[in-house]
Amino acid sequence: MSDPLLLRDDRDGVATLTLNRPRARNALSHALLTALSEEFARLSADGSVRAVVLAADGPAFCAGHDLKEMTAYRAEADRGAARFKELFDLCSSVMMAIPALPQPVIAAVEGIATAAGCQMVASCDLAVAGEEARFATPGVQIGLFCSTPMVALSRNLSRKAAMAMLLTAEMADAEEARALGLVNRVVAAGTALAAAQDIAAGIAARSAYTVRVGKRAFYEQLEMPLAEAYAHAGRVMTENMLARAAEDGIAAFLDRKAAR
Repeated sequence: MSDPLLLRDDRDGVATLTLNRPRARNALSHALLTALSEEFARLSADGSVRAVVLAADGPAFCAGHDLKEMTAYRAEADRGAARFKELFDLCSSVMMAIPALPQPVIAAVEGIATAAGCQMVASCDLAVAGEEARFATPGVQIGLFCSTPMVALSRNLSRKAAMAMLLTAEMADAEEARALGLVNRVVAAGTALAAAQDIAAGIAARSAYTVRVGKRAFYEQLEMPLAEAYAHAGRVMTENMLARAAEDGIAAFLDRKAAR
C-alpha cells in the first residue's frame, strides 16, 4: 500500500498538515489537491482546532503542479483541455479555502517553494521559512506563465515585486522573501516547523471566537474601498465588543488580572 499523500497530527488545538510526496518534491497532483480540499473541509467544521500548520516532508516544501501528470492529459481527444481546467479550478479552490478557514494557517517552509508551491505559501495567513528555503514562480522558463500563482502573489507583494518574480523566474532566498512580505520570519534551517508550531500554539491560546472574527474581517475588508472597509470593521468591532470574550478580557485587563 502506498503512503498517504497528506498527513495530519493534532496536538493541543494545533493541527499540522504535512504534504507527503517527498520523492516528487511534494508536487500538487490531482490526488494531493483533493486530499487537501477534503482536509480543509474537515478542519473548517472542527471546533477543537484553533490553528493549522502546513508543512512538508522531504527536502522540498512544494515544487508546484505535477508536470508529468499534466503532460499525460495531452493524450486525450481535447489535448487535455478539460482535465487542465478541472485541475486549475481544483487548485484555485484549495488556495481560496486557506483564507476562508476559521483557523489561521501558518506555512512552515524548508527547501524550495516554486510555482503553485509558492502560491500556497502566499495563500497562508502566516509563513515561517528556514534560512535555506527558496521561492520562485518559474513558469515563464517553460512556456507556462504562473497565472494562478500570480493571484496570491500579487496580494502579498507590491506590483513590481510580484511582476519581477513572475517575469524573471529568479529564485528569492528566505531573507529576500521576508523583505518582500512573502514570509514573516526566517529561522535556522530545519527549525521552520517547530517555529511555526510555536506561533500556532500562541494563537491557539487566544479566544477562538475572536481569532475567527478577526481573520474573516481581515480578508473581507481587503476587497472593499476605504470608507466601506472602515464601516465594515466598525460593525465587526461592535459585534466583537458584545461577545463574552471581549467583555471578560477587557474586565480582566482593567482589573490587572490575567484574561482567561
